Amino acid sequence: MTKFFNLLSNGLALGAVYALVALGFVVIYRATRVINFAQGGLVVFGAFLVYQAEHTWHWDFWLAALFAMACCAAIGAAFQAVVLRRMIGQPIFAVILITIGLFLLVEPITTTIWHNPPGGIETPWHLRAVSIGDVKILQVNIATIILGIVVLGAFFALFRYTKIGLAMRATAVDQEAALTQGISVGRIFALSWAIAGAVAVVGGMMLAGGAGPAPGLTVSLSLIALRAFPAIILGGLDSPGGAVVGGLTIGIAQVMAGGYIPNSVPSLGSEFADVVPYLIMLVVLLVRPYGLFGTREVTRV
Repeated sequence: MTKFFNLLSNGLALGAVYALVALGFVVIYRATRVINFAQGGLVVFGAFLVYQAEHTWHWDFWLAALFAMACCAAIGAAFQAVVLRRMIGQPIFAVILITIGLFLLVEPITTTIWHNPPGGIETPWHLRAVSIGDVKILQVNIATIILGIVVLGAFFALFRYTKIGLAMRATAVDQEAALTQGISVGRIFALSWAIAGAVAVVGGMMLAGGAGPAPGLTVSLSLIALRAFPAIILGGLDSPGGAVVGGLTIGIAQVMAGGYIPNSVPSLGSEFADVVPYLIMLVVLLVRPYGLFGTREVTRV
């Protein structure tokens, strides 16, 4: 049971990060119907910005985090305004390919600017552990779960109880109808990308700070972030609540598989845990193509 609870804490922390990254996917998809594969790139770039502000400029961790969130929010909004706005009316697959192109640009840009920085981000919790009986839980994992709850709670409050949230929901339902009601759809699109960029930083800095079974500060964080994609498929592409459920489910399943499968089924190998999120995604697609909480689209013939 000690091993189980240790793995569970890692899985919840990783799942909280996946939920944050998945929320960025969902926010943009609800507003624009575009799957934003550039989200993984924003996770990496945001984490390195936090590192730059903290280690090079010697800023406080929280100030560095706010700086990186503001920068990535601006990058996301600018990318939508300068690039994607020109793609209005074009096939969706072309827009998706552009987001993939941005994702592929992040790694060479990041490695050119920062090369190979030693260590990772120094969070206020470092890697100290809290002991509960024989179970040791890293403080950074606890902080990641709490921070995830706070950020997700703030998003739900914005989405449900503010005029901006109402405008975002109206745009998601019918863009033309939203325009007739005086809502600036272009601003809502830019705001969606800004929120996605800011949320990506939170996930990236916690991964780089040691949350879950993370490798620290490295460009491979983008590949870890893309494992949040099965989470949004599981929960539903247009469901913020589904992003939370899907992220936690995928995170726990992946960590548990990595902890038990190598000893139980050695023939599958130690890397099988990386495949588990995609296996879950395939099963869900076969059973519920719109995800557990996604909106089923009905087309009249």
